[in-house]
Amino acid sequence: MKAGLELIVHLSLPAILAQVSSVVMQYIDASMVGRLGANASASIGLVTSTTWLFGGLIGAITAGFTVQVAHKVGAKDEEGAARVAKYGLLFGFLSGVLVMIVALAISSRLPVWMGGEEAIRKDAYRYFLIYALTLPVHQLLYLAQGMIQCSGNIRLPSIMNVVMCALDVLFNALLIPILGVAGAALGTSISEILIMLIMLYLLLWKTPSLSFLNRRIRAWKHFIKEEVPRAFSIGLPVAAENVIMGLAYVAFTRIVSPVGTIAVAANSFGITAESLCYMPGYGISIAATTIIGQSLGAARRDLARRFAFMTVFLGMIFMAVTGALMYLLAPQMMAILTPDERIRALGVTILRIEAFAEPLFGASIVASGVFRGAGETFLSTLINLISTWCIRIPLAAYLAGIYGLPGVWTAMCIELCIRGIFYLIRLFRWKGGRRAL
Repeated sequence: MKAGLELIVHLSLPAILAQVSSVVMQYIDASMVGRLGANASASIGLVTSTTWLFGGLIGAITAGFTVQVAHKVGAKDEEGAARVAKYGLLFGFLSGVLVMIVALAISSRLPVWMGGEEAIRKDAYRYFLIYALTLPVHQLLYLAQGMIQCSGNIRLPSIMNVVMCALDVLFNALLIPILGVAGAALGTSISEILIMLIMLYLLLWKTPSLSFLNRRIRAWKHFIKEEVPRAFSIGLPVAAENVIMGLAYVAFTRIVSPVGTIAVAANSFGITAESLCYMPGYGISIAATTIIGQSLGAARRDLARRFAFMTVFLGMIFMAVTGALMYLLAPQMMAILTPDERIRALGVTILRIEAFAEPLFGASIVASGVFRGAGETFLSTLINLISTWCIRIPLAAYLAGIYGLPGVWTAMCIELCIRGIFYLIRLFRWKGGRRAL
């Protein structure tokens, strides 16, 4: 057990560092934009949920191929892993272009559909337009990063994420004073393009188990026949889950927007502040996907189940601690993000409500990574569908009319606790999956 815990910590810490550095980047970005005023902050907050929706589609395509890499590396099938890497990158890029076209088609009308006030629509449109144009870059970045992580090397992508955060801060510091909200989107996009190119170099030249250069790979027909159906069996439930959650976040923002610009800005800053608490959970989730995928690839169901429990409970402990810190430090966290006292006060209130959900939220985050590593994603989709659309959205819509933004976040807190309980029940009933080949 001690050795297993050491392995989890060894794989989790770089991923946690990367996730935390990403949140620090968001903090700095939000703080820079926040100095431009409440309207600038609200314009980004208005379209953030939609960027999550499209990011979820990109993530589903990524999961379909990266999980297979973990399985094949665990089974010592380097030729198969390299084949997935080669054709997965091509398939992913083409999919990213398709998603980009859809995003561009809705960009001009999106701020209106989201119920944004006239004063913030133009900046919201510009921000989303720049994001949409870089979706193929996002896809290649996530694929290269995920494949390297699932090969067992979590440290290198984590370092690159930290570098990307530093570049983002640099470019934003240069561009936001000149271009305002659009500068924030452009600075992030430039940093992601640079790191995507580096990630592809690391995948192709510095990851021997995945590099398809100077290696004879069976024809693409083999990939279409074997890996693509498997990618769809993994990715489609993830896509459905991400679309369900993405649309829920869109609906959540639509519920908040009529409350006013201050509420939209506080909601956006609250999400940014809370993300510092749950990023450790996502870091452990990345490690769980790698460990579970490789364990099942090696036909070790007993080991996979043992690691599943260890990672989930470690995630709960981490997020219980970060939730307590968020409750205590909420005023300081919001003060970093905005000078507006009205936004600060509302942000502190919603953060302290959400703090109570963090341990069970951690259970759902890490357990989702466990089941993704096993290639079992359908039930995760079902859990998220039921908890989000049957609990969070109706309850948020009801409480928004009574308590405003605090009521909306109370609904989210209740739903996250229920979702975590659902995932724990599923984990205790899980038998360790099947051999993943």
